[in-house]
Amino acid sequence: MKITPDIELDLCGLACPMPLLKAKLALNSMKKEQVLKVIATDSASERDFHMFVKQTENEILDFKKDNYAYSYWIKKG
Repeated sequence: MKITPDIELDLCGLACPMPLLKAKLALNSMKKEQVLKVIATDSASERDFHMFVKQTENEILDFKKDNYAYSYWIKKG
């Protein structure tokens, strides 16, 4: 499934809590149903982003992890 994001953030190299904070700021400026793609290298982002969507109306549509980075496609709720 190909998901086309409305906004893409490259947050590689940023340490916790910056990836989540920057993603929250981006989501605040977006309309409901829009998709934010986040690429991060901080391993804590996996826990942070999954906890974040559980506490909000946002949804992780897809998540990929490879040797370099963590990628998230988050739909604004």
